[in-house]
Amino acid sequence: MDKTTKWELNGMYCSPNIIQVIKSRRLRWPGHVAHMGEVRGVYRVLVGRERKRQLGKPICRWENNIKMDLQEVGWGIMDWIDLAQDRDRWRVLVSTAVSFQV
Repeated sequence: MDKTTKWELNGMYCSPNIIQVIKSRRLRWPGHVAHMGEVRGVYRVLVGRERKRQLGKPICRWENNIKMDLQEVGWGIMDWIDLAQDRDRWRVLVSTAVSFQV
């Protein structure tokens, strides 16, 4: 009996990797928030410049995760807020994140 590898199964069923789905959804949310404006609380949480870190811990922000995901897909040199203002380009970015191989 031949064993089928996970890569062969993935190719047969054409289902995206769960990591790709999570990253694309994590990139979809900032697109919505960027249109809300700076006065909304959700925007302030996403950008996270108001919180202070605990002593001895690095600052971990959603914005840093977004920038990291953009770099992995190849869009890292752009400002994500300006990029999210253009809905068509942002949709292309999110669809690129789904098809990007991890």
